[in-house]
Amino acid sequence: MKSNKYWYILLVFFVLGLPSCSKSVIPAGLKGKSKESYDAAAFNYIYVEALKQKLMGNGGDALKYLEQCIKINPESDAVYYQMAQIVITNGDLNNGKHYITKALSIDKVNIWYLSMLAGLYYQEKNIDSAIIYYEKAAKYFPEKENLQLTLGNLYSENKNYDKASSIFESFDKKYGVNETSTLSTIKNFMSEGKFDDAMEKTLSLLKEFPDEILYNGLLADIYRGKGDNKKALDVYNNLLGRNPDNPQIQLSLCDFLITEKSYNDLFILLNTVILNGSIERESKVSLMARLIEIPELIKDWSDKLLISLMVLEANYNDDNIVPLLRPELLIKQNKLDEASERLEYIIKAKPDNYYAWEKLLIVYLQMKDYDKLLKRGEECATKFNRSFPAKVLYANGALELGKYSIALDELKKAEILAGENKEFIVQVLTMRADVYYRMKDYLKAFETFESALKTDNQDLTVINNYAYYLAEQNTNLKEAEEMAKRVIEKDKGNTTFLDTYGWVLYKRGKLQEAAKVMESVIKSGEKADAVWYAHYGYILKKQKKCKEAIDNWNIALKLDSTKTELLKEIENCGK
Repeated sequence: MKSNKYWYILLVFFVLGLPSCSKSVIPAGLKGKSKESYDAAAFNYIYVEALKQKLMGNGGDALKYLEQCIKINPESDAVYYQMAQIVITNGDLNNGKHYITKALSIDKVNIWYLSMLAGLYYQEKNIDSAIIYYEKAAKYFPEKENLQLTLGNLYSENKNYDKASSIFESFDKKYGVNETSTLSTIKNFMSEGKFDDAMEKTLSLLKEFPDEILYNGLLADIYRGKGDNKKALDVYNNLLGRNPDNPQIQLSLCDFLITEKSYNDLFILLNTVILNGSIERESKVSLMARLIEIPELIKDWSDKLLISLMVLEANYNDDNIVPLLRPELLIKQNKLDEASERLEYIIKAKPDNYYAWEKLLIVYLQMKDYDKLLKRGEECATKFNRSFPAKVLYANGALELGKYSIALDELKKAEILAGENKEFIVQVLTMRADVYYRMKDYLKAFETFESALKTDNQDLTVINNYAYYLAEQNTNLKEAEEMAKRVIEKDKGNTTFLDTYGWVLYKRGKLQEAAKVMESVIKSGEKADAVWYAHYGYILKKQKKCKEAIDNWNIALKLDSTKTELLKEIENCGK
């Protein structure tokens, strides 16, 4: 099955311990290790140009300059460090590790390199390796207490509680009860299940700061850990009683009630939070958005949630984001018609609310109401002509209605807006390939898929769609199978990708394997898709299991009555 990835992606990548600045921004020809003889003037000129491009956000150009630097001086650790920073920012952890490891091999005692590599391993959830490099950093730089504390927290996360406790206790002895190491000690005790020890430390903090929310929260967590939820709630109620209008306490109590699933108490408090002028609007929006994501609330408490949202709206009449929460709730309830009506109302009242426009287009896409998507998409893309999502969503509507020239034209504009954003570019190329395929210009479609893979050969949606279309055209089936298999190995539970793999196996004549894959898809528990049953029916027909094939095709027709081609298959198979 072809996957339709219409969401645009914004990648935000943080690395534990990654410094915002470093000594390595100084040209390696002037500082850092390097080979003894090289053209320092040329190196420094190119290096400075690389840094300039990096600061301007031109990562690709910066890397080209840095590669030239390596040719001049292959022993420059600072160059590898800069290269690591650039590729990590683009989400490429593997090359990031490669470059920073190279820098570390040149300068083994560098706090920035050790911290970055440890952070990369932590991002990969490889805590053992992260610990190794933090241990080295802490050994080389014993005066850097933050390294010791980070190492202690890693030990605790890795369930090496004794080592963690040893580090934290040394700080407590040195500085007495303090917010940093004492808190880490408490959390370490709690992770180990030593709640009495954790309580003793927490009470020592509360003795000095009785109304500190963080410490009271820890005390409540300790009571919960001991199984005494009533005392945990009493902690917050007592704190709130002493500070009835404190916004942080109210929000912390909301968090606690959500965790405890005490929804009745939560809704009693919720309107107080909404009406509290001391609580920032962003915090209220974040809280309500969080509630909308809880299935139990959507199912059993939707009326109360709706009232709270309306109260919030009444307090922020001129806001562009708050009104979108109610349509979001309706979407979660699968009330797409009501969501679209509400969004249309918001747009009528505030035509310049771009967020409402974008949400409306996405809802029409989910509804498969391509006529409205096309009409409203054109208006949105014209009104907000610098919006990448608007162009892509408008192109989606045009594509589905067979207006291919419009789709290609909008995708061309979207590509310009994408700039150097790799994810946006891949999305445009994938959709363009889809347009060409629907136009039956298969050569251009497959060439466009190849271009997308050159831009990002790890994008699973591109690989999946390419494999599916190759199978549909009975072209390069061996390659299609390899591609589809690669995708499901990366994302094993994705039914869309599994369906493609099953279909490719069918096209390759591997009927038993194909049937097994499709059976697993159908039994996945996900919402049924007509394509699954249609594909499974073809596989069964090929296996000469005609009655079972017809049963599956009938299910497909019930799910999607537009699949009229199956009627002929049923008739022929019946004969």
